[in-house]
Amino acid sequence: MSNLEGEAFQFPCRFPIKAMGLATDDIQGLLLKVLGEHGVAPQPVDLTSNTSGQGKYQSVTAVVDASSRAQLDAIYSELRADERIRYLL
Repeated sequence: MSNLEGEAFQFPCRFPIKAMGLATDDIQGLLLKVLGEHGVAPQPVDLTSNTSGQGKYQSVTAVVDASSRAQLDAIYSELRADERIRYLL
């Protein structure tokens, strides 16, 4: 089941993808790698990163130009399959 279930989007569109995991796991590098494999390259201004107060967790948000729902589903599927990702939004 996709996290986009029941949503109506018109593509292409700008879409935020947020991935969270341990700060030691380079979540930003992983997210950028997966996005690149799916033909998406966010601009530096569209990429934000936050570390938890104690420095254990990192969240990375990339606002991307999505071309289709299938593209987003494939990105989320690949990220979900990686054990380093704890949460996706």
